[in-house]
Amino acid sequence: MEPPDFEAMNFTVEQVSSTYPLCEEWREGAEGAVFHLANIFLVFGFMGGSGFYGLLYLFTFLTLGFFCTTVWAWADPCTTDSFLWSFALFGVTLGQVLHVAYRLRSVSFDTDFQELYQCMFQKLGVSLSLFGKIVSCCDGVVHTLEANHCFAVEGKTAIDKLSVLLSGRVQVTVNGEFLHYIYPFQFLDSPEWDSLRPAEEGIFQVTLRADNPCRYVAWRRKKLYLLFAKHRYIAKIFALVVRNDIAEKLYSLNDRALNRSGFRYDLRLPSYCHMPATELEKAGVLQAPVQGGRTA
Repeated sequence: MEPPDFEAMNFTVEQVSSTYPLCEEWREGAEGAVFHLANIFLVFGFMGGSGFYGLLYLFTFLTLGFFCTTVWAWADPCTTDSFLWSFALFGVTLGQVLHVAYRLRSVSFDTDFQELYQCMFQKLGVSLSLFGKIVSCCDGVVHTLEANHCFAVEGKTAIDKLSVLLSGRVQVTVNGEFLHYIYPFQFLDSPEWDSLRPAEEGIFQVTLRADNPCRYVAWRRKKLYLLFAKHRYIAKIFALVVRNDIAEKLYSLNDRALNRSGFRYDLRLPSYCHMPATELEKAGVLQAPVQGGRTA
């Protein structure tokens, strides 16, 4: 049996149109503005830093970028896979934004602790979560000290805590002689803290008296050392800020130490005096000790 002659029968086969058109050629023109805006958002997003605010910045711009790529892919019928991936990434980054925003809101502090964080810990790169552990170590309590009341008495008060002044001014004296002032966001007892090992005990060698109503934060030694044992990074941060505070106090003492000739006495070089002092400095002069038990 011979096969039928389709050409003679004049049968025509119609080409069925595809539901999704095939993309066989490169586009001649550039992509639309939404596509370029998406990539700009992605570039900005990947420039984000660390910490809660850095994460919030990062995921916010990534969310905007993936949202734009989703809109761009939806408008192009040849990018079904791109649309699905862009939409999935948009959902993931949006979830991250909500999660970081919730954590950022949950890690909130009182005004006093917020100022303490901004003045002492934020510039050192301490995250809010780690600062929250520091705050919980002192139970989030702010202590008060009335005017003319003593925070510590020379030869009597035990060294059992580390404290930071939040407001007011404290005068430091030894044997009735004025040494220096302690101002807000300076440690009240940094020299005493640094002079003792964790297992040692001691008493103050100076008197700390409030010039006006003061407020301060205090960490108990034992609780703070337990925190250091769990978080070595926090221990390094405290070692840095405490020793920096001690250095500032030493320099303030150096500026006030004068001899009878009116020259400033350098505490770092006990045998060397330099720089004549002004009359204003002489009004609050601190006599510098010399060898033999006398004063210069």
